[in-house]
Amino acid sequence: MRRKLAGVLASLFLVSTLLTGCGGTTTTGAGQSAGEKTVVFARGADSISLDPVMIEDGESAKVVANIFDTLVRYKEGSTEVEPSLATEWTTSPDGKEWTFKLRKGVKFHDGTPFNAEAVKFNVERQLPPNPTADMPYADFTLGMVDKVIAVDENTVKFMLKTPYAPFLLNLAMSLSAPIGSPTAIKKYGKDFGSNPVGTGPFVFAGWEKDSKITLTANKDYWDGKPKIDKLVFEVVKENSVRANKLMAGEADIIDGIDPNDVERLKGDAKLNFSTSPGMNINYMGMRADRKPFNDPKVRQAISMAINRDEMVKSLYKGNAALANGPLPSILFGYDKDLQPYPFDQAKARQLLKEAGYDNNLSFELISYPNPRPYNAVGGDSLATAIQGYLKQVGVTMKITSAAWKEHKENVKNGKAEAYLYGWVGDNGDPDNFLYALLHSSQIGNGRLNDAKYNNPKYDELLMKAQQSSDKTERIKDYAEAQQILVKDAPWVFISSSMDMAAASKSITGFKIHPTGVYFLRTLDKTTK
Repeated sequence: MRRKLAGVLASLFLVSTLLTGCGGTTTTGAGQSAGEKTVVFARGADSISLDPVMIEDGESAKVVANIFDTLVRYKEGSTEVEPSLATEWTTSPDGKEWTFKLRKGVKFHDGTPFNAEAVKFNVERQLPPNPTADMPYADFTLGMVDKVIAVDENTVKFMLKTPYAPFLLNLAMSLSAPIGSPTAIKKYGKDFGSNPVGTGPFVFAGWEKDSKITLTANKDYWDGKPKIDKLVFEVVKENSVRANKLMAGEADIIDGIDPNDVERLKGDAKLNFSTSPGMNINYMGMRADRKPFNDPKVRQAISMAINRDEMVKSLYKGNAALANGPLPSILFGYDKDLQPYPFDQAKARQLLKEAGYDNNLSFELISYPNPRPYNAVGGDSLATAIQGYLKQVGVTMKITSAAWKEHKENVKNGKAEAYLYGWVGDNGDPDNFLYALLHSSQIGNGRLNDAKYNNPKYDELLMKAQQSSDKTERIKDYAEAQQILVKDAPWVFISSSMDMAAASKSITGFKIHPTGVYFLRTLDKTTK
């Protein structure tokens, strides 16, 4: 019997050797086959949708940015724009007409030609009366557009209702602005988010929900075929597990790095560790339209009860900066002299008493467990710290935590009086924070003003800044608007995190981008 088994094994070995010589494959690190370059990007949560008009979250944008193209795109490492699907553009003297010349010969992944009608279709999908409540960015990105005209096959014109200073920047965003195949959008309807078709460097190949999304190289990409064959976005929810997989060679890139893992990742000679100041804000939102937070004194008291400086240092261990308002420090319009309410628990108690709460205020805060780009330790750790400070002034805060997708729905549906959230800037303009998140026009219908904050003077200043081409005047308007916001305190301003990512030294072409989105068309991987 042993002799027969040995003979069988010898035969199998010979067949295996012959197959390998004839192009068979063997498995190497990070789940790739020999001769194939597969990059595994491990991240903390799954995407929600891959339809650019249906998303507002970073995990979806990370994938969308590599399937789709936009008319213009951001330059490496900045929010300055350069040509992409549009090769050149002009604007009228009054800033209300924008004309784009389109790149010729480009096709969507399904073979549909890219042209002016495709651009028109994608934009009109988001213009009244077409937008639905699950298109959160439609109004912010394209609400200023009156109409879009296909002048000829390779020329498209946008007619704006008013001048809009960040318009070109908006067209580079990974949310709402990417151009999808009209054929596929019509074919799949609401299921387009699970069957995305763009013109980008990678083609959608499959999605195992809460596990992984697989993309393959677009061999016909107009900007050159990617150097890797396959790109896999793998969900690894635990920070430490994600770090371990990278160090073990089971992943090639990770982000959402826990501050407690920074030193061991930096100390691994097999890895490159990347950091960059983050264009993000981490905050606690309070529903200004609902008791108890419809009283400004209560919002002010909550802000003063929390030792934000101590909390940020303890939780983030030097990898986040204390926020003094709604803008991160790397953004133009940031006001270094802005002063939010100071830590003063005696004053907080006094304000609560004046508002009718003498050791009897209680409310619910909704949170999330997983790390976010603006909150590397996850919402629950932050919520617990806040809860401790509020207890010191006689406030009872109940914490309800839900997975990220459910948490977003809970915030939108107003499940509680307060919530933890954050924001990563999409385009490098203050408007993307101050207007998108806090202008009264962004209340309801799936829009982004979840605090339901409404101040007419604040709104007026933002509209004035939007329509000005004078950067100095815009900065003055934004400074005044931020003063109003800090006084009204619809948020507790917590921190701006450093962007952190780590990659195997076998990976080249990986760069952190200020928007928190990774544009991976230049990736390469050295294989053994």
